[in-house]
Amino acid sequence: MARAFPLAGLLRLRQIEKDHAASDLAAANAFRRDADDRQVRAIAALHNVSVEATDAASLFALAAARASSRSMLADLAALTDRAEREAAEAQAAFGDAKARAVGLEKLETRHNDGVAAHDLSTEQAAIDEVATGAWVREREGSES
Repeated sequence: MARAFPLAGLLRLRQIEKDHAASDLAAANAFRRDADDRQVRAIAALHNVSVEATDAASLFALAAARASSRSMLADLAALTDRAEREAAEAQAAFGDAKARAVGLEKLETRHNDGVAAHDLSTEQAAIDEVATGAWVREREGSES
């Protein structure tokens, strides 16, 4: 009977941590892409705004719109920077979780290979014993 991998519980935990980190990384990358898209759309929308001022009121409105747009772009730039940092942190966390899981996966593979080798050795010994026993019985039968 094959022995179970003694660290199987810890390996499952590490794989769950790796899956969770991969999920966090996917969410962080989606947030980063969304922030980038918002910034690109806002810049494109601002390029389509008319810049002609026909009177003082439209000039004041244009100045207010530009100030507001500048503030909005600064907020979007900060959001994009934050999203980039979070994506980088999530990538690092995923790398760490993957490294912890890979070490245990290698140990499990080595364990399974050892168990399989032991099982094959035991089976070969049994086959050799049967063959040797049949040979001995055959020799004893021919000598009588």
